[in-house]
Amino acid sequence: MLVNSAVITGKGADTAKGRSTDEVGQIRVLLQARFDDLNAEYEEAVAENHRLRLVEIGDAAGDDQADSGSKTAERDAATSLLRTLLDRRTQAEIAMQRLEEGSYGNCENCSNPIPVERLEVFPSATTCVHCKANRERRAG
Repeated sequence: MLVNSAVITGKGADTAKGRSTDEVGQIRVLLQARFDDLNAEYEEAVAENHRLRLVEIGDAAGDDQADSGSKTAERDAATSLLRTLLDRRTQAEIAMQRLEEGSYGNCENCSNPIPVERLEVFPSATTCVHCKANRERRAG
């Protein structure tokens, strides 16, 4: 469980807006593990992207349009993956900052608690389902 019971009294209470010290510690461990996984995946993707570029530089002689197109598509996919991983890693960092500030698990728009089920699926969520749906409606 990432976020749930607000402990108001008792041992370790009143940490991070009503979460116990133990709850905050568990959340921190989960978010740190997520960040570490994403960071490792990002570093691996950076290395793979670098290898692709070296191969492309050394192996471009005699390429026809199809070869060039394939290499361009592969390079674009690798760059897109890097952007996605970097974005997800940044989201994990922001979630850890919000935890330290005491705002993790609360919607950044309405301040209502984000449902536990949403945080379990998407630990970096910063908005409740209602506010997220409103944002997507306005954007679309």
